[in-house]
Amino acid sequence: MASVLSSVSGPADLRRLDDESLTRLAAEVRELLIESVAANGGHLGPNLGVVELTIALHRVFDSPNDKIVWDTGHQAYVHKMLTGRADQFGDLRKEGGLSGYPSHAESHHDWVENSHASTSLSYADGLARANAVQGKDDHVVAVIGDGALTGGMAWEAINNICADNCRRVVIVVNDNGRSYTPTVGGLANRLTQIRTNPRYEPALSAIRERMTTGPKVAGVAYEALHAIKKGFKDVLAPQGMFEDLGIKYLGPVDGHDRRAMEQALTAARNFAGPVLVHAITTKGHGYDIAVANENDQMHQATPFDRATGEAISIAPAGWTSVFRDEIVRIADDRPDVVGITAAMLYPTGLDAFADKFPDRVLDVGIAEQHAVTSAAGMAMGGLHPVVAVYATFLNRAFDQVLMDVALHRQGVTFVLDRAGVTGDDGASHNGMWDLSLMQLVPGLHLAAPRDGSRLRELLREAVEIDDAPSVVRFAKGPVAPDLEAVDRVGAVDVLHRSDDAQVLVVGVGTMAAMAVDVAQRLEQEGVSATAIDPRWIKPLDPAVLDLAAEHRLVVTIEDNGRQGGVGSTILHAVSDRGLDVPVRIHAVAQEFLDHAKRDVILKRLGLTPESITQDALARLGECPEGDRR
Repeated sequence: MASVLSSVSGPADLRRLDDESLTRLAAEVRELLIESVAANGGHLGPNLGVVELTIALHRVFDSPNDKIVWDTGHQAYVHKMLTGRADQFGDLRKEGGLSGYPSHAESHHDWVENSHASTSLSYADGLARANAVQGKDDHVVAVIGDGALTGGMAWEAINNICADNCRRVVIVVNDNGRSYTPTVGGLANRLTQIRTNPRYEPALSAIRERMTTGPKVAGVAYEALHAIKKGFKDVLAPQGMFEDLGIKYLGPVDGHDRRAMEQALTAARNFAGPVLVHAITTKGHGYDIAVANENDQMHQATPFDRATGEAISIAPAGWTSVFRDEIVRIADDRPDVVGITAAMLYPTGLDAFADKFPDRVLDVGIAEQHAVTSAAGMAMGGLHPVVAVYATFLNRAFDQVLMDVALHRQGVTFVLDRAGVTGDDGASHNGMWDLSLMQLVPGLHLAAPRDGSRLRELLREAVEIDDAPSVVRFAKGPVAPDLEAVDRVGAVDVLHRSDDAQVLVVGVGTMAAMAVDVAQRLEQEGVSATAIDPRWIKPLDPAVLDLAAEHRLVVTIEDNGRQGGVGSTILHAVSDRGLDVPVRIHAVAQEFLDHAKRDVILKRLGLTPESITQDALARLGECPEGDRR
């Protein structure tokens, strides 16, 4: 039997399919999802949960004339398949292949490339306003998960969408009760009541059947019971909340019932104003192994055996696991230490802390700004909060770090996972901005551990700082082997030293091992070198400048953006001290990086021992000779 999916080159093809073909299409889409993610890794659970919902969307709305915006975008694989990219899933998340998120460079059906949450409604508001100004009558559809509704930006957008009840904005809430892990907060509790209440839909169906088939039903009685039905619905559903704001509410709808979804979406399309369609889905639907996964329902999977769901290879111990263990030890010693995360309890490693001390760990939902200011309040109240987020997500709370924590000199420790170049997830997930942003914050202390032992050491030092914010950042992936120092100058670790060294190589965090490699390569070329790890890179230890004064050339290596990073800070400090020593900065180009493996990206950027060594040799040839000690 011919594949249905292979016959779909765009949304228009879906509208020609009958029910039987659409059922087969859904099965084929799920099969391709499991096959592709099992081979390449990626977001499986979120996409399995939106198969019928996405098919219904593209049958009712005319993409790209109607603009569909996916919040976060990790549930957009099905959308990609139905917009002509199914045959490219063999290269999902590989260099040159499909991105793991919507990408306008791939297709005009993809409007938003950002994979940060709670943004879709603001995009939709702006697109709808543009339509109104230009007299266009197409629709704007925002698909947002219930987890993303915990973000304040989503409610700022709703506040503005409600202000104009004539604009054609359709909000589809994909309510599966989870972001990475179960959604938290008051709204989540309200939605959970609907998902778990067995009376709601059967009661409404019974009322409808009795009133439309009974022999003694008069129009007045029907209207009276319709009012009762509406009151009953308001008790169980958030209709009242949304409709009081000025948004028509439709639902809840079974998001895995394609025909029910099409009926609801058609009604929404025909309504002359903003509409919210509440779809109930199950993350991982159609693959029992994913649904049964307690941690995250295979939210993001590494390559796995589809028969068992088990990872094909066991990854070495990662940076997150080191933090996970050490924060529990710190919590044992320090009852004032508390943990805060933003919908990423397990991914950031706070889960073990929460298991042991459930009253001392707070998940605020996808609300990084609130997390940071709440942490400031906790610090004011006598606690020492440890806020654990991915490095890329701290960007969203920079103002709170600056004005709410640092200005008030509060002791809050930020632990930034996935710092530096992360690779496969694409431009928005590379943690290449935090060093530059945090350099701007007065009084802040910033550490970058090079290995597991230094992570434990620096984390303990960070939580001892009670009069200023502190940051500890580390990379994605396996933790680097311990690299012991041969000496310490001030707070700076000397990792490699030669007599009469000419080049000082400064390695930041995980790049410290590369600094040693470069120093050794230079010596093979007849140029002696010193390699150091600053450990604390803000404030910059004066020992770094003392060492710089003893060398003819300073080389810095970091996986942060060039502007405002550690190399830039050292360059300015050298100039301010009046040292006549050139500084060569090796860092990430200030651009949005295409997805690829970390080592591939680093090579593309010239962040390899070979490239840096050759650059140092060339630059050294331009430096004047002289004793700088």
